[in-house]
Amino acid sequence: MTRAFTSAPVAAPVVDELLDLARRGPAAGNTAGIEWLVLDRPEDVRAYWDTTLPADRRADFPWPRLLDAPVLVIPWVEAGAYVARYAEEDKAATGLGRGEEAWPVPYWFVDGGAAVMTLLGAEDRGLGALLFGLFEHEDAVRARFGVPEAWRAVGTVAIGHPARERRSSSAGRGRPALDEVVHRGSW
Repeated sequence: MTRAFTSAPVAAPVVDELLDLARRGPAAGNTAGIEWLVLDRPEDVRAYWDTTLPADRRADFPWPRLLDAPVLVIPWVEAGAYVARYAEEDKAATGLGRGEEAWPVPYWFVDGGAAVMTLLGAEDRGLGALLFGLFEHEDAVRARFGVPEAWRAVGTVAIGHPARERRSSSAGRGRPALDEVVHRGSW
């Protein structure tokens, strides 16, 4: 994950290519329940940061070059689309069309996460990318950018050209060995 960016722009066709790949990711029932808010104009990116990280809080922000990312993509998911899809004749037997509470796993977020992984493919194009949470700012971002009430944000993906950065303290933790996390035949 890249946490420091230059302010150099990213070509719109590159962003569109990533989004096109992301929209073709897995989706339960082939539900069209993911849409994207792309902020790639400097004034929109500034508005996002003014909404989520006011200037008076930036002095202590540990990743100041994150704010230089020229593109922010916010994937939004809509649970109602999944409920409606699973109420259709070919999916009705699942019972998932009864409502959000019928879903033991909220697949709108699962599918949104899978789509985000495609956006992180920006790294394969020599760009940097970072997924980070909106947390308590989701409603403020929704209001600022006119997102309909029914939609929920998966997070925000910053995309841009990587700058030199200090490593995250989490990066030094490493990953568990493969044989510690893979269970064949039984746990």
